[in-house]
Amino acid sequence: MDYLKRRIIGPLLPLLLLTLIVTTAKLAAQSPGGSANSLQSAFGKKFTMGVAVGPADLSGESAKLILQQFGSLTPENAMKMGPVHPRENEYNWKAADSIAAFARRHGLKLRGHTLCWHQQVPSWIFTDNTGAPANRSLVLKRLHDHIKTVVGRYRDIVYAWDVVNEAISDAPGEYLRNSPWLSICGEEYIALAFQWAHEADPDALLFYNDYNEIDSTKRSKIIRLVTTLQKKGVPVHGIGLQGHWAINEPTPEILDACLRDFTATGLPLQITELDVSVYPKEHQARSAQPSDSKTAFTPAKATAQQEQYLNCFRIFGKYRQMIQAITFWNVSDKHTWLDNFPVRNRKDYPLLFDVNLKPKQAYHILLQHATEILP
Repeated sequence: MDYLKRRIIGPLLPLLLLTLIVTTAKLAAQSPGGSANSLQSAFGKKFTMGVAVGPADLSGESAKLILQQFGSLTPENAMKMGPVHPRENEYNWKAADSIAAFARRHGLKLRGHTLCWHQQVPSWIFTDNTGAPANRSLVLKRLHDHIKTVVGRYRDIVYAWDVVNEAISDAPGEYLRNSPWLSICGEEYIALAFQWAHEADPDALLFYNDYNEIDSTKRSKIIRLVTTLQKKGVPVHGIGLQGHWAINEPTPEILDACLRDFTATGLPLQITELDVSVYPKEHQARSAQPSDSKTAFTPAKATAQQEQYLNCFRIFGKYRQMIQAITFWNVSDKHTWLDNFPVRNRKDYPLLFDVNLKPKQAYHILLQHATEILP
């Protein structure tokens, strides 16, 4: 009998082993960052690699790319106050729920974005039932109820929240942004938002999130805010650095100084909205000029972009003990907010995957240098 088994099974062993190897590879490729060559597999030992998405990204080739490359999702718009809470007694959960369900189904982490921001705020927040400006107590009650409801709904899946977004002013000599939140509620709204988010989910990591963090003046204001909150015992657990950069900025020296200053706060950092425009950085929206018609993704642009991404990741690696995650702001060049900022309808190519969802030079160069970046 043993002899017959050996005669039958022996020749089949190579085929069985090959089948096992192929099956294992397929399963790996279908799990978060499962590809042997992926962002999550290359950098996930230190950085959770994430991507901002909308419901349209969760099917077809885009979904496959997400599952191959990333370990975390951020809803680009679906959890912002305007889309999710359009009227006082009405929540629109469809888009946010679809992203949360996708994350649960595939074992992905989920970052919540964002609970309190000066944009995409429904008008009813700041007016009373007569249409007159709402008073401080009413606006704060509405903010409390919103945070309690949204954070509570997703506490099983959201591991971190951008609680307050972009509260710092860009204006010289001005500390906090002169938003309705500030003018009606005073500076205390920031601390209260963190307190209420913590009460709704004591296990979630709570971040203050902002842009233009590479500017030393803006950076000092951000650090002033988070250190003030820390001293008051406010549950702020980290700083989100958006990372909306370009081929010409930041320089390695500027980025190194930026991360050194933020690291000195002792708070963990996350790069929350990373993209690298192929055009020189501009900070204000403007009308189109004749030169803006030159939108082809040229070899020169590709080379400049890959060099900038590599420089940034080398600096990230230097501060790997403090950086928890790196999230890209959109999946591919097929859809990016930079197609309409600073110039409307000017095509940009700021991400690691092209308009056909194929990896670009910048992607390949990062994977080639992964062991150098994270030795």
